[in-house]
Amino acid sequence: MGARRKARECALQMLFQYDIARSKVDEVIKTYWEEMCEITASEAGSEITEFATNLVTGTIAHMEEIDDRISNRAANWRISRMAVVDRNLLRMAVYEFFYEPNTPKTVIINEALEIARRFSTYEATQFINGILDGIKRDLEEGQQASVKGAPSGA
Repeated sequence: MGARRKARECALQMLFQYDIARSKVDEVIKTYWEEMCEITASEAGSEITEFATNLVTGTIAHMEEIDDRISNRAANWRISRMAVVDRNLLRMAVYEFFYEPNTPKTVIINEALEIARRFSTYEATQFINGILDGIKRDLEEGQQASVKGAPSGA
């Protein structure tokens, strides 16, 4: 398993904990690395701990905006009714779509699906794929519209 996948799995577990307990973000992160993770932060290495921590803090900081985007694509599904794992996996992936621009969107979707296969159900992978693919299309259409609307010339 690659470092970034491991970081995403760690981040998902921290987001799950935050979603259930609503503790302070720094407490969730500290508790996770000190007590809950199967590897210590020093064993994980800085690449994993930094990326996981950035995913958690960024996702939580932008949660309202992220939840709105998910809700717009999740016809007849309220965020609160989604399985905790699934909604946090969606949140994390949508955060990456908008705030980790160096990662290709297809890679983000593939990683989310691989993690869903490990932590959720087969049906969840289909649900997650549909929502993320829709948000990806919305993002791409928005970018195309802004390019078309840009003034031409130098």
